[in-house]
Amino acid sequence: MKRNTLLAIALMCSGAMYAQSEITPQVLSRISETPLTPAQQALAGVVQTGSIKKAALRPNNPHVRDTWFSNEVKNEGITDQQSSGRCWMFTGMNVLRHRAARHFDLPGFTFSQCYTFFYDQLEKSNLFLQSIIDTRKEALDSRQVQWLMQHPLSDGGTYTGVADLVVKYGLVPSDVVQETYVSNSTSEFSGHLTRKLREIAINIREKAEAGASVKQLEAYKVEQLKTVYHMLVLAYGEPVKTFKWAPRGKDGKLTAPLKEYTPLEFYAEACGTDDDLQNDYVMLMNDPSRPFDQVYEIDMDRHTYEGHNWLYVNLDIDELSRLAIASLKDSAMMYFSCDVGKQLNSATGLLDVDNYDYGPIFGTTFGMNKKQRIQTLDSGSSHAMTLMAVDLDEEGKPLKWKVENSWGPSYGYSGHLIMTNEWFREYMFRVVVNKKYCSPKVLDLLKKKPVRLPAWDPMFSADN
Repeated sequence: MKRNTLLAIALMCSGAMYAQSEITPQVLSRISETPLTPAQQALAGVVQTGSIKKAALRPNNPHVRDTWFSNEVKNEGITDQQSSGRCWMFTGMNVLRHRAARHFDLPGFTFSQCYTFFYDQLEKSNLFLQSIIDTRKEALDSRQVQWLMQHPLSDGGTYTGVADLVVKYGLVPSDVVQETYVSNSTSEFSGHLTRKLREIAINIREKAEAGASVKQLEAYKVEQLKTVYHMLVLAYGEPVKTFKWAPRGKDGKLTAPLKEYTPLEFYAEACGTDDDLQNDYVMLMNDPSRPFDQVYEIDMDRHTYEGHNWLYVNLDIDELSRLAIASLKDSAMMYFSCDVGKQLNSATGLLDVDNYDYGPIFGTTFGMNKKQRIQTLDSGSSHAMTLMAVDLDEEGKPLKWKVENSWGPSYGYSGHLIMTNEWFREYMFRVVVNKKYCSPKVLDLLKKKPVRLPAWDPMFSADN
């Protein structure tokens, strides 16, 4: 017993010798004392001169060849957001275009992203400037004002943005308002508009400090929005107020007489009015870093000033899966978002936790669970897609899932990505379902006052 005690003390003393707050020569000697083996030297050549991802690929993954699904909502045509962060908009409209395609009997029908994006950018500009007015009495270096100045505008978003914009401004077909170079590559123009918005914002604060009233500040804001609108017209074109349209067959000929629409009239006809995009749907989240069975609302996370903040119900992954499966069984696609870059094999379009094994290359392990990855900012929702299929085993449990992506038809599996259920559980974060598929428990949760979270919470960045 005495010998074991002495050994423990010796080990503690030995460890204490290297317990340092800085890297001293002794610490450097300690951490670099083990030389690379011949095998590790060979790996060093791979790491230093080639693709680590290619070296970590597991080439015989059986999931690569499994593309059959027991429950699939069929859709035709893959959209392409190109060099923009509009995945949230493409995803929401891909869900809606499925309805329009059935109504007009046009399998490849698409809505104009450019038309809706014009108003998204105009509304976000107004939201930012009005928020600057609302926070005029706060210090410029306060957390809220600093967050606003850092995020005047973005091309990212969430489902609530789609719902609020479509209900307010309607929809138009993609052949009526086509994409522009700027809408397909948003960063350069957005940089100029962002700089202008910050200029207007600081002028608003200076006027407020000089004694301007809220009405005077809002009048100044409206005048400045004329400049914003003009810039948007130059980039995206003047949004249509009315247009004539009729469906065309594969031969290009009209299958019905031309009809004049407003965008709101077209939305109502193309998508129907059976459900309310703003009130009949709920966003479900799987975030194990926060308590389940709780409703959360993200402050200032909306697309229009009068619109809806991002609100969601945090659920256990098994319950969330059941609701998604119920939706797909009823032929209803869903807005879906995830951490798409993790373990993605872009050549095959497969998302699988076993695609790559980086541990042996670096001689270590990467063992954080989903909760820990969220807490350390290692993982979070980054991209939105349309959930359209699930493959169930004989007991009704999910084996894999399929999403319609917006990166063009040549990416992944014919424009789609396939997720194993293991990957779904680890890297899926959000799905939007109609409330009719929700359990009484979820519906009761929605009646409770939500927990309010700040806009700068890193877990709740927009989908891009």
